[in-house]
Amino acid sequence: MDGPTVLDEPRAIDMHAHQPTSEFLHDAGGQMMRDAADRFGADLETDTYENMRAEYREAGVDRAVLLGWDAETNTGNPPVPNDYVADVRDEFSDFFVGFGSVDPLKDDCVEEAIRCVEDLDLSGFKFQQIAQGFDPSDPEHDDLWSTIEDLGAPVVFHGGNSTLGACSPGGRGLKIKYGNPMLIDDVAAEHPDLQILIAHPAYPWEKEQLAICQQKGNVYMDLSGWMPRYIDDQVLHYAKTLLSDKVMFGTDYPMLEPKPWLEQFAELDFDEELQRKLLWKNAESFLGL
Repeated sequence: MDGPTVLDEPRAIDMHAHQPTSEFLHDAGGQMMRDAADRFGADLETDTYENMRAEYREAGVDRAVLLGWDAETNTGNPPVPNDYVADVRDEFSDFFVGFGSVDPLKDDCVEEAIRCVEDLDLSGFKFQQIAQGFDPSDPEHDDLWSTIEDLGAPVVFHGGNSTLGACSPGGRGLKIKYGNPMLIDDVAAEHPDLQILIAHPAYPWEKEQLAICQQKGNVYMDLSGWMPRYIDDQVLHYAKTLLSDKVMFGTDYPMLEPKPWLEQFAELDFDEELQRKLLWKNAESFLGL
């Protein structure tokens, strides 16, 4: 028997997309991004935002969250500037939702977070704790979380291992312990009005991630970074049952592209209402669209 097909309605929202340009792939990514590409046989060829939007629309995806990136203190690589993210969002306002990034190890991170929302009108924030080299549960970051909570902006935290620096000596100094979602649980408990999305099935801590999403009303997760047939069966089971209102579609573009991801998702046993929830309804609620 054939599996269900992905719905034709072009309302899917990709909760996790990066720039297909040099700003992210070459400048911010640096050698650690080249390591990841070499390990998994990918390339780092750049593309335009016009082509990106056309690719998404052809796949039936209506919008994408474009993520900022600032891991400068820990990696020495330049950030993807928040002004740049805002400019791209403005140029493609019918397609992109812009999320800023602040480096929690910089002295001006709180001020930059305020500027992102109040001056640039960015919709949320992205943190990649492994690349940024920080523990989100450390009390030194509490002012940042309180500020973002007061701003009413949602945050995306990285969950699980990272392919950055893969197979390089010492993994380029990146420490995967910072991807443990248990560190995010502390933030969620102490900031109950902060809406948190854990990006990716958090390998090898999927069970911890599911437990946190189930217990914390302000914590959600997406399925980005993994092709659907490789996602842990327990994650998919929870997405169909207890967490059907809290799991969202994401790719990790340009590392993963929307069309093949959705084609594999269509092979899974999700009924039409579950597809609507995972592909756009949950995201619309989380983003306030």
